[in-house]
Amino acid sequence: MRRVPAIAWLCALVACVNAVCWSLITPPFQVPDEPEDVAYVKVLAEAGRLPTRDGAFSVEEATALADLHSQAVAEQPENETISSRAQQDKLQHDLESTEDLPLAGADYAGVAASQPPLYYSLQVIPYALGERGTLLERVGLMRLLSALMGGLAALFAFLFVREALPRSPWAWTVGGLGVALVPLLGFMSGAVNADSMLYAVTAALFYALARAFRRGLTRRRALALGALTAVGLLTKLNFVGLAPGALLGLILLSVRAARVQGRAAYVSLALALGMAASPVAVYIVAHLVSGAPALGIAASALDVTHGSVLRELSYIWQLYLPRLPGMHADFGVLTTQQIWFKGYVGLYGWLDTQFPAWVYQLALILTALILALCARSVLANAAALRPRVGELMVYCVMCAGLLALVGADSYIGFPGTNTEYGQARYLLPMLPLLGVVLALAARGAGRRWGPTAGAVIVMLFLAHDIFSQLQEVARFYG
Repeated sequence: MRRVPAIAWLCALVACVNAVCWSLITPPFQVPDEPEDVAYVKVLAEAGRLPTRDGAFSVEEATALADLHSQAVAEQPENETISSRAQQDKLQHDLESTEDLPLAGADYAGVAASQPPLYYSLQVIPYALGERGTLLERVGLMRLLSALMGGLAALFAFLFVREALPRSPWAWTVGGLGVALVPLLGFMSGAVNADSMLYAVTAALFYALARAFRRGLTRRRALALGALTAVGLLTKLNFVGLAPGALLGLILLSVRAARVQGRAAYVSLALALGMAASPVAVYIVAHLVSGAPALGIAASALDVTHGSVLRELSYIWQLYLPRLPGMHADFGVLTTQQIWFKGYVGLYGWLDTQFPAWVYQLALILTALILALCARSVLANAAALRPRVGELMVYCVMCAGLLALVGADSYIGFPGTNTEYGQARYLLPMLPLLGVVLALAARGAGRRWGPTAGAVIVMLFLAHDIFSQLQEVARFYG
């Protein structure tokens, strides 16, 4: 840790403070899946058991949701959150009168119940620290832990940029601060949601891979990669999409290390794979013992009962890219822009808080300029990419695996719901790559103008973040 530069800690601090700001301005339960995630923690903390997908919220949480008018506010931007003194007093009185009630068999956590328990187990700590307060005070403490995880995501993103671009020290700050100021990272890390930990673990995995590719695979680095993969699988099922890329990275690194270390490299590989696979083995055994499918809900992504494999692949392609000739049209819009780009630029709350249309058009122009500068930098240093083809392939497989998993899960509800999982937050595990793009864009402006371009990029991200928070304030308190 002593080798981590001060600017990396600054990036982590910026991301953490940013997430705390988001947690303060976003009303409780006005973040996707937060009611269910809070319920998961509540069952773990108070009953000591895992939750279920069926049932109802506990009396305490149901009271909070009702008094906050959560259902009336969510997805209905014309409705604001409670604001009068009378409403606040009623909320406080009702929460104090229900906080000592037992769960009474209320094990419900909805969609969150299918997720691994690691993130929620960690959240039991702040939940227990706030046991003397109301549920909303405990939620506030849990949001602070998520904010710390957002800081870790920015920290490891900076370190990844440093390993990926070792000859451009001044550009590392551009990538690190750019990631730290991404509004959607602050929004999700300012809530009780397992995505916040997923971003941190994935950023650490990107960093560990980049470090091993640059410095070689030692026994310690192999075990670190295996441990991070295991932690990722215990954090959220979305990590399953990233796991094939991590596995490919371990194999390529082991083959390279074997030229020097011999069989010892493959022993390290076996240990890393055993560590990475341990959560999967436990998961399968637990489901077989309970009589459930071996892969549990993770197997649902393979369900093609309402279409062929080719039909599903066509759907997944169109979920991200323009339709190819011969494909059946599944969407009436350009999904790249309308779902993913627009979602990244600004869709907050329950995807009901957005900017005016001209903001998204302006963002397209600015994004094109950043990508053009990045492409200029890549082309100018194309020779340096050839020795790193294997490393780049690993990152591509990680991205493709995540996109495929999100698309396959979204296909389950098709055609009843076209894009159930069409939310930009699911793509934020790839934020370290955004950091590299920003650093390359700054470098693409040349030696003379590069630092200036980097400063402009950071200020642009800061402005984006501030106006996103103001948009959130106007939505809920305007």
